[in-house]
Amino acid sequence: MHFKFGCVLAGLCLALPAMAKDVPAWRGYAGNAQHTAPAPTTGQPLTNFHWTMAVDLQPPQGDALKRQTELLIHYASPMITAKNTVLVPVKTTQNGAFEIEAVSGTNGHKLWSMKTDYTLPPHDWVPPLPAHLTAQNKLYVAGNGGTTYERDNPDDKRGKPVQNAFYGLSNYQANKLEYNENVVIDTPITADSKGNIYFGFLVQGSTPLKLKSGVARIDKDGNGTWISAGDAANDQTMTQAVMNCAPAISKDGSTIYIGISNDEETGYLVGLDATTLAPKYRVALKDPLNAENAGLSEDGTASPTIGPDNEVYYGVLDAGEHNCRGWLLNFSSDLTKEKTPGSFGWDDTVSIVPSSAVPGGDPGKSPYYLMTKYNNYLGCGSGNGHNMIAILDPKATQKDNYSNATVMKEVETILDPHQVPGETTGAVYEWCINSAVVDASRNSVIANAEDGYTYRWDLATNTLAEMKKLNAPLGEAYTPTIIGPDGTVYAINDAMLYAMGN
Repeated sequence: MHFKFGCVLAGLCLALPAMAKDVPAWRGYAGNAQHTAPAPTTGQPLTNFHWTMAVDLQPPQGDALKRQTELLIHYASPMITAKNTVLVPVKTTQNGAFEIEAVSGTNGHKLWSMKTDYTLPPHDWVPPLPAHLTAQNKLYVAGNGGTTYERDNPDDKRGKPVQNAFYGLSNYQANKLEYNENVVIDTPITADSKGNIYFGFLVQGSTPLKLKSGVARIDKDGNGTWISAGDAANDQTMTQAVMNCAPAISKDGSTIYIGISNDEETGYLVGLDATTLAPKYRVALKDPLNAENAGLSEDGTASPTIGPDNEVYYGVLDAGEHNCRGWLLNFSSDLTKEKTPGSFGWDDTVSIVPSSAVPGGDPGKSPYYLMTKYNNYLGCGSGNGHNMIAILDPKATQKDNYSNATVMKEVETILDPHQVPGETTGAVYEWCINSAVVDASRNSVIANAEDGYTYRWDLATNTLAEMKKLNAPLGEAYTPTIIGPDGTVYAINDAMLYAMGN
């Protein structure tokens, strides 16, 4: 399952890869291949809007009565080059046509745009456009039929896209109709330090090569490799990579981690050889409270995070006894040892926080902490709507406040400050992040909430030290927060991208 491919649209050749000084400030989902979400520089104060732009020209309507209060869609993370070009995935039609708009991070002025023929997989909540910026400053965007488009040096307006196919471009070109109808990329794209890219794909019908849903790799030299979900998990009841689960890559580049599921939304976390995609590790994902199968919902975006000590963190849904909070599962790098879970995992990818950024912690014992969403959903189990974000110590334990389980110690937590109108339980708005940027130089984290605000959580004082109102409260699927190379803070809310700072 190895293929050589490559095609330049309009017969043009790409330039040489960018030099090391041009390594992007923000490469894609959760910032880097380990999904640790570190800010590239000190973030500016949340004082003013620098500029705004739409990331969805036709947001899904659904029930006309609910559109004003719910927007159940995931928006892709923008990417930002070292030269401060912001690459924004934009949904242009109701049914999901997409393009990349490149704008200046300084003023939001449009620099260029590139359409893609990508079509969405079957879904409930609308998934994001898969796109990623490599360390070599090369942009990859999903296309139709499981193909990708690569565009070198996105700071240059004159770049031309190259179409690739992990199963061979000649195979795609010979049978476009079959592949366009039956193959679709259904996870974000992640790249390693050498520029090789990885993603999950879904096969919905027969293809000439008899492809099966699974995980694909395209290397920097144009070679494609894939493995089926069943082979990746060594369990032929597994049918696909978990939708919206961005592959994570070990720090040494040798292993990729991704969730694999079946039609019942249960399954495994697997580790695959980053060169061949041969299976290396796997672990069945279980609810730590009752040992039942954990949920792997396709309405979420939970993806693995790799800690500085190579431990792997992955959020799953609970089996029905944890207020829909899910669990943050914690494994050794070879997935053979399961460690203390965190008390939240639904639709969240944890960020890494240096313990030195949290004065109340114990840096001698725990060199890093985890930042996570910590909602306690009103109306699910005994959930009371006291929705928080949290700093967790993965090396220390406490009794769970929501069950009889032993969980990671809460170092700091903080409630959303705005109460939901009409609720008598003290319910506050949910935090709506799926990955939050860590501004370690200011001992803080930037996070969004469904109350329509972006907040700077000061970890030294455990206060919401800064806040900026974006829009009216809105129930929606979760989105990332980002800091650019000039310190501009970015957040998505109500189908808009906001650039904020001094």
